[in-house]
Amino acid sequence: MCTCPRPSRSPCSSASEASSSSVTKTAASGNRGRVGRSTREAILEAASRLIHVHGYNHTSLDDVLRESGVGKGNFYYHFKSKEELGYAILDQIIASFLAETLAPCFSDPRGRPLGQIRCFLDRVLEIQREQNCVGGCALGNLAAELSDVHEGFRTRLAVVFSAWRERLTEALHDAHRRGDVGGDCRPDAVAHFLVAALEGAILLTKLTKDIAVMEQCVAEMKRYLSIYEHGE
Repeated sequence: MCTCPRPSRSPCSSASEASSSSVTKTAASGNRGRVGRSTREAILEAASRLIHVHGYNHTSLDDVLRESGVGKGNFYYHFKSKEELGYAILDQIIASFLAETLAPCFSDPRGRPLGQIRCFLDRVLEIQREQNCVGGCALGNLAAELSDVHEGFRTRLAVVFSAWRERLTEALHDAHRRGDVGGDCRPDAVAHFLVAALEGAILLTKLTKDIAVMEQCVAEMKRYLSIYEHGE
């Protein structure tokens, strides 16, 4: 019996199939990466919302899972513990504060330092207005809740509050070099006062649910700055 030989597979066909298989595997890997990232982001977003309103200690892992719609196994794939999740949220809060609130007001080297500080005060006021006086300052909330009971959070929060104060201090030193403020202005002390006054104003605004409180406090902080100002 004569049988016809099978047609051999051409090199081009083999290469094409191999290439297609490679693309499929790459796409699948990319999809898994996107799913992984989106799951992690869903956890972070849900936990951040809950912690901002209810606090770290009053937000349970079950609350986070329910809010995010993520299973416990998926949670532990991305985070070893609630503490690790808390640190990741704090890192996000710090990055957002530095990039979206602090940096934009101080990024222009041609800007007048006192004008930059006023811009920052206005930005903080606007954020409270956007939040409808709910939630307060995420950094301040965590500092008040955890500084006495969790050293890891306290040290991380101390770093960002120091960076905030130092940025204001630098601007005030710059104002002094330019002759915009008098010699009686002590940059470090004034910066400390502004940070403390802002945090207190945000807390009172959260308590009263009245944006007028924040508006009045920001206006008084600007008036305080004008005490040291020259040339206006």
